[in-house]
Amino acid sequence: MAKKKQLTFEELLDRELGLEGSENRNAFETKAKFFALSEMIKTARIDAGMTQQQLADKIGTQKSYISKIENGNCDLRYSTLLRIFEDAFGKTLSIIAE
Repeated sequence: MAKKKQLTFEELLDRELGLEGSENRNAFETKAKFFALSEMIKTARIDAGMTQQQLADKIGTQKSYISKIENGNCDLRYSTLLRIFEDAFGKTLSIIAE
């Protein structure tokens, strides 16, 4: 029996979701970026020793909204990101366009 070629992650994405620029691939890439951002926020919150409720109180929102953010279930405004990172965590938010 012939050995199957091991696919790279990129090849697997191409096969399962289509080439870069395709509708399915773009949707996946967008979800992946939201996931990464939500994990970054969750990690920063935990590192700051805050609960979701404490973060919500600091930025003037509801705990349920923080939960949605951390689960990647909502669109975020830039102003919300600034409040989270700068007001709540005391960090500078930088965005790099490539």
